[in-house]
Amino acid sequence: MLKTSMEGYRVFLAAAESLNLTKAAEQLHLTQPSVSYAIKQLETSLGVKLFERLSKGVRLTPEGEVLYIRVQKSFAELESAEKELLKLREYKEGQLRIGANGAMIKELLIPLLDSFHNHYPGIRIQLVQESTGAVVQKLKDGTLDLGFVHLPVKDEEITSWSYETLPYCVVVGESFRRWAGGGEPLSAARLAELPLLLLSSGSSTRSFIEGWFLSQGVEIQGDFELNSLDMLAEFTERGYGAAFLPRSFAEKRIQQGKLLMLNTALPLPDREIGIAVRKGGARSLAASAFMKHLETVRE
Repeated sequence: MLKTSMEGYRVFLAAAESLNLTKAAEQLHLTQPSVSYAIKQLETSLGVKLFERLSKGVRLTPEGEVLYIRVQKSFAELESAEKELLKLREYKEGQLRIGANGAMIKELLIPLLDSFHNHYPGIRIQLVQESTGAVVQKLKDGTLDLGFVHLPVKDEEITSWSYETLPYCVVVGESFRRWAGGGEPLSAARLAELPLLLLSSGSSTRSFIEGWFLSQGVEIQGDFELNSLDMLAEFTERGYGAAFLPRSFAEKRIQQGKLLMLNTALPLPDREIGIAVRKGGARSLAASAFMKHLETVRE
């Protein structure tokens, strides 16, 4: 493999475009002998004659023409790459890939993305709505830069830290109003007598609810197993049973009287929301900008 310096090709390109070694030297802020020497070194390295010396200036040999076409394209590509990197560095371009579940997107992520997009309109945002488990897998696959997840995340390839807490509540529709009266707080066993509307088995939220019941010695089964909080709220309003929802998600429906909050003997613990990234993964400039933005909005 031939070893020739980038500077030698730069000198060759200037000479090939000006067809005058003196002009090439002026453009490069070199002496004419330095230009001649660099071209001679390049010709020796490549084993071909690149220029024919004329009484006034030079002209490319056929071999020089071949090299010029390639070198000109290569330097144009390098210039284009430098311009693109400058845009990335100035956050005029870039790509941010985020994953989160529906509740986090609606209650937490939308305002964050809105403010970030206003600050960096040139950065393209790609958002994937997935469960915590799916977000973690995509982080490991390298198809996401960061994810908003339910903590804890127990995976040696993932680093996560707490960002926010999300209070949960138990709600019912109007047809179960008597359960929401001012009587004794409901035990887990009493609550389990109600038809329960839960997220699909295997989701972190489903495990969270089951764990809360098990901590009180009660095993539960879902009468309805659904894939979204919106569907849980819809069927709860229609009187099909009790659902476990983020307080912020249910608040508007509670205020409107569509949902009624139950009082439990043991309060539901807050859910801890965290940010997760792949351990040791290189962070893009766009992802770094978003992380700094998160720090700014919390101050």
